[in-house]
Amino acid sequence: MAGEAETAGRMRTAPVAGLDPRVTTLRAAVHRLRRELGGYRVALADREVAMERLSRLDELSLAGVPDVETLRQALLEIAAALGSVSALAPAVAEFRRALELFGVPRFPPEEPRWGTPPGVWPKASR
Repeated sequence: MAGEAETAGRMRTAPVAGLDPRVTTLRAAVHRLRRELGGYRVALADREVAMERLSRLDELSLAGVPDVETLRQALLEIAAALGSVSALAPAVAEFRRALELFGVPRFPPEEPRWGTPPGVWPKASR
C-alpha cells in the first residue's frame, strides 16, 4: 500500500498546464498535511479547525492564486490548532515553505518577534 500512497502523492504534485507552480506546491503541502493530520490518532482539541482551514485552502487554490493575507491567516490558525506536535512537524514545515513562495513572511515586518525590535535587547529589570 505504501507504493500506492507514494504514487498518489506524486500525481498530486505534478504540474498542471496553466496552473501557477506555487499553487501546485501549496496544494501538495495542504494534501500532505491533511493526510498526516488524518492519520494522527492522538486527540487534538482543534483538529476540526485545522482540517476545515486546510479544506478551505484547497478550495481557494483551485480558484487561482490565494492572496497573502488569507494564507497568513490560515497559517496562524493551523499552527494554533496543531500546537507543537512533533509527529506533524515535517508536514507543517512543508506547508510553511509553500506559503513562503507566495511572499508570506516568517515574521511580519511591522510586528517584531518577541516584542522587541531587531538588534535591541530589552533592559534587565533590577
